[in-house]
Parts: sequence; structure tokens; C-alpha cells
Amino acid sequence: MLEFPRWKYALVIIIVLFSALYALPNLFPQDLAVQVSANRGGVVDEALKERIQGVLEKDSLPFKSMELDGDTLLVRTDTPDHQLTAADELRDALGNDYVVAVNLASTVPGWLSALGGKPMLLGLDLRGGVHFKMEVDQRAALDKRENGFADDIRSLLRDKSIKYTGVTRNAEGIHVQLATEDAVPAAIAQITSNLPQLEIAESGDNSLTAHIRPAELRAITDAALEQNIGTLRNRINELGVAEPIIQREGSSRIVVQLPGVQDTAQAKKILGSTATLEYRSVVDGDAYAALSSGNVPPDARIYYRKETDGSGNRIPVLLSKKIIVSGDQLVNATSGVDTQNGQPEVNVTLNNVGAQRMLEFTTDNVGRGMAVVFIERTPETKEVDGKEVRTTKVTEEVISVANIQGVFGKRFRTTGLESSKYASDLALLLRAGSLAAPVDIVEQRVIGPTLGQENIDAGKMAISIGFLAVCVLMIIYYRLFGVISVIALFSNLLLLTAALSVVGATLTMPGIAGIVLTLGMAIDGNVLICERIREELRNGNTPVSSIKAGYERAWTVILDSNVTKLIAAIALFSFGSGPVRGFAVVLFFGVLTSMFTSVTMSRAMATWIYGGRKKLTSVSV
Repeated sequence: MLEFPRWKYALVIIIVLFSALYALPNLFPQDLAVQVSANRGGVVDEALKERIQGVLEKDSLPFKSMELDGDTLLVRTDTPDHQLTAADELRDALGNDYVVAVNLASTVPGWLSALGGKPMLLGLDLRGGVHFKMEVDQRAALDKRENGFADDIRSLLRDKSIKYTGVTRNAEGIHVQLATEDAVPAAIAQITSNLPQLEIAESGDNSLTAHIRPAELRAITDAALEQNIGTLRNRINELGVAEPIIQREGSSRIVVQLPGVQDTAQAKKILGSTATLEYRSVVDGDAYAALSSGNVPPDARIYYRKETDGSGNRIPVLLSKKIIVSGDQLVNATSGVDTQNGQPEVNVTLNNVGAQRMLEFTTDNVGRGMAVVFIERTPETKEVDGKEVRTTKVTEEVISVANIQGVFGKRFRTTGLESSKYASDLALLLRAGSLAAPVDIVEQRVIGPTLGQENIDAGKMAISIGFLAVCVLMIIYYRLFGVISVIALFSNLLLLTAALSVVGATLTMPGIAGIVLTLGMAIDGNVLICERIREELRNGNTPVSSIKAGYERAWTVILDSNVTKLIAAIALFSFGSGPVRGFAVVLFFGVLTSMFTSVTMSRAMATWIYGGRKKLTSVSV
């Protein structure tokens, strides 16, 4: 008799049930929505919900529902036109206190979401959106780093009491002019020891020329590219875009894909904006009085904090016009907790130039206030006399004010912050406020949601036709074993959908092609098994031994062929990018699920059908 362990039956049933559960969210279509999240100073609460509802009703904009979801508010709409119109109106009404973005809202039931059920993510070609290709100005990154090395050399020579008359940059590198001939060996020794990234050469007349080593040049350009990718990712997170794709292409380009975004002007404004930070001292005096009278001290300016007072107005503060340290001198910033009082804090690290300036300032100003000013410059295009004129909008905001509790320089901490989340946000702004090097958008494409829906419909049609054609052919040619193969094939599609949903893979058109290919490859295993069973029957073996031999002997061939497919999928994922990697992910999981369904699941069904018969005389194959 045919035998199949009970624990394997249980395993098959459990896997099928779990696959059905986690593939189920893909049956719930997503709603078009407008997402509103708090920017610096904004609060998402019931009052905002009522305000947004008033704006939409005033403009007679229909919406399906409105709900608070953590730190965001979702307004569900019924058509793409209503979604885009509502986003534009809310963006104008709410101003800079909130980030308004178009998005998709899940309709998966709460109980299923609580179990971790989520639908597959859709790529740009299926969901629509914008595609940018950005070129990083590597020369600007190198210039910035050379300026930093020049500052480091000045600080080093000054600290080691080595006399020099100037440290300047020219076309040949960094030129160091020393005061005496005796200072040349000492300067070479100190620079070589403390700045190993530089190559030093004597250029005569008590001078040196420093060049950045080739390996360091590559590291600088790579670091600038990676830092820009991180900064762009942080900015895109503020846009509220779900499943953005930000990846490197070649040695100097970045590809940015924003699914669901149709407003290219808003996206370019966020991506192209530059930001920096400035540390300034707090000037003694009444900011409200200076604001009302207009008598501002000559050495001060009025800035505004992100917080508001009781009447809803921004709180003014008097700050010195002199900058202590700017964001260019900041090396790193991390959030943490003060071990003494358990309060949130931000730990900041400066470079040598910034450290010296901070040390000099704090030595003379213990007990006084110091503020962090966030400055953002956003490109805008305005129409003047029928012509487009490019301008820059400058936003300045005080994001932190704290008292100087002691003398510090290279490393210090900012305490007295209102919450751990505020400390984390402040550290993020400090780390990624500005791009490491300028970027230019060299290519942009817009894919409409209608085209994306057409791609989805075409993909569904391709999968349906391919699946039905295979099913009909298998049932006609292999009869009952063809039915078993079809059930295994459907289970394979179920398992693959569940796996892609659980891992959060992004489905694209190449991914749909991968699913169709997986269905074709998955049936290969069942064809091999059926043909092996037929061969055994033709050789005169009994039906029971033919079924056993068919599965056992076909397994080796199936394993070998699928291992090579797995190697190909891993290679595509490792060396490919974008659509190629999406195809590779589907191929990888498709091979794994097809091996399980073609062999284990089909054998379980065959044993359940034929194993209970005491005397098996024939096999429908």
C-alpha cells in the first residue's frame, strides 16, 4: 500500500491554511486617500479633523471617510480626480505646519491586520507615480572635503605650535606655506600622522602640497552619494509616500521612484530643497517688546520657535546675528537618555573647526542660552509677466533652545528636551538636514494611475489565461493525476502570493512575468512525475510501485533543475537593480513553493486517493 506520514499531512494542511490566510489581504482593494501628517509645529488631533472636514465641505469635495491613524490623518476619496483636488486644497489651507500627500489606504479588516496580514506592495508601473534620475555633483563633494582638510591642517599646525603663513586651496591641491625651513619636517610628520588620507609633497620655498589619496577620493564620492541617498529618503518619508524606491545607479546617479505621487512639482520641491543648521546665542531682552516696538538690538535678529503660545502665535526669540557653528561643521548627532535624570538628550559631534569655535564660545558664555536654527531653502517657480521665474523660498525656524551648562567643544549634548520622540527628530534633522553634494534632476517621468491599472488588468489576464491553459492541458492529457497537478498548481500560486505579501515584496510588471513563468516551471515537476509513473507502468510494474518510483526517481531531477534556478535568482537579485530584482524575488520564492507543491503536496493527494485501496489495479494517468 501507498504510505504517507501523518505529520506530513498535517504540515501540508497547516501550510495551505496559513497561505490562504496571508494571501487573503490581496482580495481587498486599497482606497485612494489623502494623507495628512504633522510637520514642524503641527498637531494631528480631532481639531485638525474638524478643520479638514470644513475645508472639504466648503469646496464641495466629496470624500468617503476620514480617520485618525496614529500621527497621521487619512481622507479616503472615490476617484483619482477627487484625490488630487483634495490634496491641492488641503495643502493650500494647512500651510507648512502639515505635510499633505496622496497615498493608498488599506481596507484589510482589523482582525486580519492584527495577525500581520497585508497585501502585496505595488510598484511604480502598476500603481502610477513619478520617476526621477538625479546626478550628484561629485566635484562639489570633493571641494567641500578639501576645504575640511584645509581647516584641519590649520588647526593641527596651530595646536602643535608650528608656524605657518597660510593654508590655501589651488588647482594642484592644498598649499601649505610655512614660516621657516625648520618647520617643514615637523609639519610633514604631523600631517602624515594625523591626516593619513593625504599625500604630502614638498614644493620648495618652505611650502608643502597636500593631495587626497585616490582611495580616499573614491571613499569621499561614495560617501557623498550614500549620504545623499539617506537624506533623500528622510525627505521622502516626510512626503508620506508608501514604498518609495531610492537606489544608487552607477557611480554618480540616484534613481528615485515615488509610487502614487502625481504632483511632480511638489516632489521636485522636496527633493531639490537644501537645508542647514546654525547654532546662535540667545540675546538678552524681551522679544515680544522688540517685535511690537521694532527696536531690535543691532547685533540681534528676531526668530520664531516652532512652538506656539496660548493665542496660537509662534513664540519669538532674540538671537545673535553671529553664527557660532553651522551644519557644515557637524559630524554626527544621536539621541539618547541622560543617565542622571532620565531625560531625553541629543549628543552632537563637531569637526575640528567647529569644535574650536564652540570651545571659545562656551568658555565665555556658561549659563547663557544657545539656540539651534533650522534653515530650509526650497526652489519655487512663479509666473511674472507671462514668464516663469525661478525663486527660492527660505524658511527659518528655531527647533531648540537650551542653556549652556559647562564648557565643551568637539562633543556636547543638548538636554531639557520635551520628549524622546522630539530628541529623535532633532537628531535626525541635525544628521540629515542638508545634502552632501548638490543634485540635478536629469530625467523625470510620470506614470498615471490609469496606465497602472491597465498594467494590473493585463497582468491578471496573462496569469488567468496561462493558468487555465495549463489546467485544461494537464487534465486532458493526464486525467486524474492531471487534476492533482492542477490543485498543486493552484496551491503554488496561493503559497507564492502569501510569501510575497509576508516579506513585503514590491510587485511590478516584471514580477507578474515572474509569476507566469513560475506557473510554467511549477507544472514541469508534475509532468516529470506523471511521465515517470507512465514509464514504470509500461515496464510492467504494479500501480503502487509505479507511483512510488515515479515520485522518488523524479525528485532527483526536480531538485537539480530547481537548484540551478535558485542560483540564477540569487545572481539576478545580487547584481541586478530595480525591475530585475523584482523579477528575481518572485522567481526565488516561486521555485521554493513549486518544489513543495509539485512533490510533497501532490504526493499527499495521490496517496490519499490511491492509498486506501487494498488492491490497486490501475492508475488514471
